[in-house]
Amino acid sequence: MKKLLVTIAVSFVLSGSLLYAQQKIWKLDECIYYAIDNNIQIKQQDIQTDYQKNTLDLSKLRLLPTLSGTATQNYSWGRALDETTYRYTDNTQARSNSFYVGGNMNIFAGLQNYNTIKKYEYELLAGEQDLQNIKENIALTVALNYLQILLNKELVTTTNDQLQITLQQIEKTRKLVDAGSTARGNLLQIESQAAQEELQLINIMNQLDVSYLDLTQLLEFKSPTGFEIEVPDIAIDSNEIISETVEEIYAIAQGARPSVKSSELKLAASEYDLKIAKGSRSPRISMNHSFNTGYSDIRQKILGIDPADQSIIYGEYPFSEQVSDNINWGLGFTLAVPILNGWQVNKSISNSKLEIESSKYALEGAKKQLYKNIQQAYADAVAALKKYNASNKAVTSMQESFRYTEQKFNVGLVTPIDYNAAKSQLLQAQSALSQAKYEYIFKTKVLDFYRGIPLNLASN
Repeated sequence: MKKLLVTIAVSFVLSGSLLYAQQKIWKLDECIYYAIDNNIQIKQQDIQTDYQKNTLDLSKLRLLPTLSGTATQNYSWGRALDETTYRYTDNTQARSNSFYVGGNMNIFAGLQNYNTIKKYEYELLAGEQDLQNIKENIALTVALNYLQILLNKELVTTTNDQLQITLQQIEKTRKLVDAGSTARGNLLQIESQAAQEELQLINIMNQLDVSYLDLTQLLEFKSPTGFEIEVPDIAIDSNEIISETVEEIYAIAQGARPSVKSSELKLAASEYDLKIAKGSRSPRISMNHSFNTGYSDIRQKILGIDPADQSIIYGEYPFSEQVSDNINWGLGFTLAVPILNGWQVNKSISNSKLEIESSKYALEGAKKQLYKNIQQAYADAVAALKKYNASNKAVTSMQESFRYTEQKFNVGLVTPIDYNAAKSQLLQAQSALSQAKYEYIFKTKVLDFYRGIPLNLASN
């Protein structure tokens, strides 16, 4: 029995703060910031947001004119044309070069470029809100797991305190048995109760270990070893009431929650998508521009006229002079009018209208879900406070009842069965009080979250 008690005590100490006395003690806000900085889903959304920024930049850069250039060098053998004399020469090896720079620019295309830019701007803003929404959901999940550790710690402490009382009672009963003042059966029943409490303590300590594992996994730690959280002093006013109504909290949250903002921005983006589709019906005006020149080694330069026979004198035509003399500039405009394209534009417009309707329903759904979440958190907070007050009264009553039962048991007026029953009822009441306490804390923090108040564990 002593060996078992030593094992339980050592396990309790190892699961408590003594193991981590020299380690960093993590506060709730530190856990939240760390989880946000290291969460894989957030990093993926960060990449998606950067991708949307690049898409927006590309849509703006499409307003610039295009420009490209080519340079060629060709060789030919056989019959070739001398562009100077417009005479063909046979069995000639010729080399020629050509140089071209040109491009085009959209002048008007039904404002599609402008509307595309606006669409991507709203999609980028919506992506940023989606990123913020993920961060806030992570923050809430971290807070829930943080409070679960605090609850399990409190349950471990409560269960261990009750076990220590039972162990003390075992020593008292053993002395009475040794003195012949009470039956040995009483000692066996108390020892049985201690064994049950030891098992209950081990189970709760296992739950505490699991809650540490859950939180450290959210923080992307490889192991919970060496991790410990701060245990703040949290007080609950039993007379506390939630000052705002569900509608008042919703009015605040509706204008601030990223889930609603994202849906609003996506609706605006879909409206610009419709404008883009309608722009396909518009005539298009574009401008093209070019510059080119060339060189041929069979081309000759006119040097002058022979005074004797008035014939033209030809000579070598250098590369630099040919390139300079052959320069050609071009500028043109094109008007394209869509006439028939297999009803592609009409169907694209129809799909864009359907997307707008879908976005409206998504926005309505986001608002309704937000209202339901606030409504549920409000009802849960009110119920948890009532449960806490009732549990608080029950614990006070059970403590008095247990003290009275313990006194009667010590003088042999109560059987061990009645004593164990009173003790179990007290432990159940204490556990229910702890659960109601942390449930109320979490629900009120959720309501604070919807009010725009940062998550922390300051006393209410």
